[in-house]
Amino acid sequence: MSDSINQFIQRFQLQLPPCAPVLKQSRKAAVLIPIICHQEPTLLLTRRSSHLRKHPGQIAFPGGAADIVDSSLAETALREAKEEVNINPAAVSIIGQLPALDSISGFQVTPVIGLLPCELTFQANLDEVDTLFEIPLSYALNSKNYHSMEMIRHGYPRRIYFMFYAGHLIWGLTASILYRLTTQVNGMLYPDKP
Repeated sequence: MSDSINQFIQRFQLQLPPCAPVLKQSRKAAVLIPIICHQEPTLLLTRRSSHLRKHPGQIAFPGGAADIVDSSLAETALREAKEEVNINPAAVSIIGQLPALDSISGFQVTPVIGLLPCELTFQANLDEVDTLFEIPLSYALNSKNYHSMEMIRHGYPRRIYFMFYAGHLIWGLTASILYRLTTQVNGMLYPDKP
């Protein structure tokens, strides 16, 4: 395992997670944050199929709603990653998770962080995913790459995060999850509230 990965694991596991928001949603879901263990680690992201009813064309992590047969939210994330991008659950080394966040689609989403060997190949399930791409983990963990704006939703202010990478706009829940991971790994005690 590379020094970059070892350093990431130590920083992630030794820092306290950002304050968990008060959650309003009750339906459970999980996403996998797939970190590919190249010499310079990357994150695997998907662009959702444009024909999907919810969040078409948006950048996302593999994931989805918990099934009654799932024994844990980590199992949900792994099952969905297998369905969406053909990641073998046995190849993933789970190192932890972030506090859940509410999504605008009515779910309480738990991000599960998993390490993947660099020799894995991925295959998009074209019913759900238009394309796959990787971004350097170092880019995703640099707080200077994030922008935010305040919006009013249902009468309450809400901070929306976004970033650009190689022509991709990463925003919404995916950017919020990445920003929370960045705040935890970098030991930012009082991040902006999403």
